[in-house]
Amino acid sequence: MRRRDILAGLSSAAVYWTLRGSAAARQLAGGPRVGFLHPRLTPVVAALRLVAIREGLGLVQDSHSPIELISRVSDGNLDRLAAYAHELAAMDVDVIIAISPSGVMAARGATSTIPIVAVDLETDPVAAGLADSLGQPGRNITGVFLDLAEVSAKCLQLLEEIVPRLDRVGVLWDPSTGPYQLAAVEKAAAAGHTVLLVHRTDTLGQVDQAFRSVQEQGARATLILSSPLFAGNSAKVAEFAARDRLAAITLFPEFARNGGLLAYGPDLQALFRQGGAMARRILEGTEPRHLPIERPSRFELVINAKTARMLGLDLPTALLAFADEVVE
Repeated sequence: MRRRDILAGLSSAAVYWTLRGSAAARQLAGGPRVGFLHPRLTPVVAALRLVAIREGLGLVQDSHSPIELISRVSDGNLDRLAAYAHELAAMDVDVIIAISPSGVMAARGATSTIPIVAVDLETDPVAAGLADSLGQPGRNITGVFLDLAEVSAKCLQLLEEIVPRLDRVGVLWDPSTGPYQLAAVEKAAAAGHTVLLVHRTDTLGQVDQAFRSVQEQGARATLILSSPLFAGNSAKVAEFAARDRLAAITLFPEFARNGGLLAYGPDLQALFRQGGAMARRILEGTEPRHLPIERPSRFELVINAKTARMLGLDLPTALLAFADEVVE
C-alpha cells in the first residue's frame, strides 16, 4: 500500500518518536507496519472496518504518520487466507490484527513471534488454547473476544420476551467458526429447557435450506450465530427469515436494518476501533503476553418493528425503550 493511500494519524513529533523508539516497533525506515487480515469482506464494509482500525491506531485522514497499515482480505477461501497470513509474516510486520477464528488461526499458523491482536466473536480464547488466561495471555496472541455465554443467554432471552410460549428455536451455525459459541448457546438453552434445532450452514445455499427446515420443524424463532458468512450476507439472510416468517436474531445490526427481527451484539465499528487501540499499545511497547484480553466495550440492540408487525408479534414497551434503534 502506498504511503499516500494510508489514512494518517496523530501528527505530533512526540507521538512519532514514541512509536519509532518503542521496543515493539522495529525501526523500519518507513515506520511501524500493521497487518490487517480478514477472511471475507465486501469492499464497502472493508473500507468501514479499516477506518475503525485506523482510528484505534490513532490515525486520522490527511495527516502524516509513521504507521503503515497493510490490508489483506480473502474471499472466504481458507487457503488464500493462510497465504495472506504468511505474506504478512514474511513482510515482518510489527503487529497482525486478525479477524474471526479463521483469520486468527491463519495468523497463528504463520508466526509464533509477531504479536497478533484478535478480533474474534466466536472463540473462547482460553478453551481454544490461544491464551493461558484472560488477564495474562502468556503468548503472542491477545485481542478482543466475546463473552459467548453471556451473549447467547441474552439472545435467547430476547426471543423469549417477544415470541409467546417459545419452546423450540432453530440455530444456524457455521462450523468454520469453531464449536465454542454453539456450546455456549446449548448450555444457555438447557438452563431454560429450550429445544434447539441446530443446522450446520457454511454456504449461503445451506442457509436458505436451513431456514426452510426450521420452519418445517415447527419452530417460530431462529438464532443465527456469529460468522463472516452471515455478517457478509445480512440482507439475504434477513430475506430468508422473512420468507419463512421466522422471528430471528443475530449479532449484526445490518440484519435487523435489512428486515430481520432483532440484532443484539457489539457495535462493530467500536469493536474494530478497540482492536486497533490494542495494536497501538503493542507498538508502544506492551508485550502481547502481558496485554489482557478485552471484551467488546459497547453493545447495541436493533429491533425491526415493521418485521414484528408482519410476524404478528407485540413488542414489549420496556424492550422498545431499551433498544438503541427501532426500524419502522
